[in-house]
Amino acid sequence: MKMHLRPLLAPLLLASIACGGGAAVAPTAAPVVVPSPLPVAAVAVAAPELPTETDAAVPIAPHNPTWGSRTALVTVVEFSDFQCPYCAKAEPTLSALREAYGPDKLRIVWKNLPLSFHPNARPAAEAAAGVFEMGGNRAFWAFHDLAFAGQRDLGTDSYEAWARQAGVADAGAIRAGLSSKKWADVVSADERDAQLVGAEGTPSFFVNGVFVVGAQPLEKFKGVVDQELAKAQAKLDAGTPRGRLYAAMAHENRMHAPPPEEEDEERPTDAGTVFKVPLGTSPVRGAPASLVTLVEFADFQCPFSGRVEATLDAIRAKYGDKVRIVWKNQPLPFHKMAEPAAEAAAEVRAEKGDAAFWKMHDKLFAAQKDLSEAVIVKLAVESGASAGRVQAAMTTRKYAHAIESDQGEADDFGAGGTPTFFVNGRKLVGAQPEATFDRLIDEEAAKAEGLVAKGTPLASLYAALTANGQGPPEPERKALAALPGLEPTRGPATARVTVHEWADFQCPFCERVEDTLKHLSKDYGTRVKIVWHDLPLSFHQDAGLAAQAGREAFAQKGSTGFWALHDVLFADQKKLKRDDLDLAARALGLDMRRWAAALDNGLHQREIDDEKKAAEAMSITGTPAFVVVPAGAGDGYFISGAQPYTRFRKVVDRALGEAR
Repeated sequence: MKMHLRPLLAPLLLASIACGGGAAVAPTAAPVVVPSPLPVAAVAVAAPELPTETDAAVPIAPHNPTWGSRTALVTVVEFSDFQCPYCAKAEPTLSALREAYGPDKLRIVWKNLPLSFHPNARPAAEAAAGVFEMGGNRAFWAFHDLAFAGQRDLGTDSYEAWARQAGVADAGAIRAGLSSKKWADVVSADERDAQLVGAEGTPSFFVNGVFVVGAQPLEKFKGVVDQELAKAQAKLDAGTPRGRLYAAMAHENRMHAPPPEEEDEERPTDAGTVFKVPLGTSPVRGAPASLVTLVEFADFQCPFSGRVEATLDAIRAKYGDKVRIVWKNQPLPFHKMAEPAAEAAAEVRAEKGDAAFWKMHDKLFAAQKDLSEAVIVKLAVESGASAGRVQAAMTTRKYAHAIESDQGEADDFGAGGTPTFFVNGRKLVGAQPEATFDRLIDEEAAKAEGLVAKGTPLASLYAALTANGQGPPEPERKALAALPGLEPTRGPATARVTVHEWADFQCPFCERVEDTLKHLSKDYGTRVKIVWHDLPLSFHQDAGLAAQAGREAFAQKGSTGFWALHDVLFADQKKLKRDDLDLAARALGLDMRRWAAALDNGLHQREIDDEKKAAEAMSITGTPAFVVVPAGAGDGYFISGAQPYTRFRKVVDRALGEAR
């Protein structure tokens, strides 16, 4: 079994994210069988009276194409890439599943996960999103089949031709939409859902939340589907409403999910590019001056990080002082004990030095399956640290800044999955076989020896070998459009940096980013101001009225009133109906006569429309979206989606340095 893996952004869970012709090309020899046309029942849109599934453990959004009934007993959420050969290999299996179970028992949901090393994957994903928008489920799946059948012909001409064959009346709009990035936010939202659930590669499947990695055989899928069918029927018999069945099953399965099985093929690597990864003051194992520096981004609770330890031990035994290992923390948020373990290891190092850190490191991996706070403290004491100080470090997140700094570097260099290694700057992803490491180490050692022969000191080798390496990408900038000028703010007018936020009260990703924004306000105090801009999305049916409510609270009680209502609405996004809003308004002491007049007559619609126009002028179509502007500047740094705190901190720090 094979799969393709991508370097994800870090950290994962809290990082997720946004809501938001030519002639026909003959298919080449295809690795997939194109299924027969889908029955009407198979592509039926979810009934509007059913609850949304955007808050499920594996979210399903309105922009996700679906095959099968909304109330099917089993839902397979597929993260896939139109250019990935392993995704193509999985398609006949999915076709067989559809045939075997039918649309009443089985639902398949498509999510895009275009891999960075597949140059045509993202445009294909955006084109498919456009086809879905214009032609619905039936057109999408027809386009999907054509794209996989013609995988070698991916390109704009093909997308337009396939859209036409799929029944899209205005297939030429695909070309224009790709040029304007009209559907980019849809693909980004899927990518960030992948981060949320830890789907690092393609194809990845969640069967009622059960993680199935790679293009597995049909019998493997059938085993999981049959198991879930029985469990789902038991849930229904116990009284679970059919409309909430998927959410209940996905939650339960994700809560009790074992680590995914390691794939039996090597993961793809980006070993041709050299990255200029800073070493900083990170823990080092090995001689200070070595021919080869191996930087490792890892997670103490990650089973793959644990598995690679034997390989690293073998490398140290084989190469001795030729290789040193540098540790960088990348605790993944769905590993609940990973950050406490990183905090404890940092405290051990602070008290007893690098040797004690590596002793603690080894103990943590040895006890990986049984990690708890008590176990972590016990291991720290065995490594020479104070139990009280270690417990305090975990409780207060004493080393959070240093850990987040490592995570920021992981983000910079595409080391979102763990473990990820940089061998003298050359990336190696995953728990690779020893021979794979050996090849890179031998190549880099030869280069290093050549530099030493020419006079480069051993202590300067890493800097010399990575001097021309690829650094962190420059953050995207956007010119700030003309704004309406009367918006709710949080923070002083004299702040050196303003964070403009476009958001939607019904968007789950806007809710998820709230903790990050509060963290930002706490850390930066009066140096940062946050400005709210309404961007209620059309597929969130309650968002428009909620935006009106926020505006009326602002009209009556200024920013204080707005933020009070804002916090109430995000505290429970299921309570955004008129009765819910009225109840919240009364609790906040608003004038209910003015309130009713404003909401009944759409008094604030023009203000909301003006905010939307400003967003459109900056090509902002999804939520949440941010423009971080230094004082005195007319443009700022763009952040799309509920990105990790490290991303915000880097951008805000940069903006502070530019503020006038």
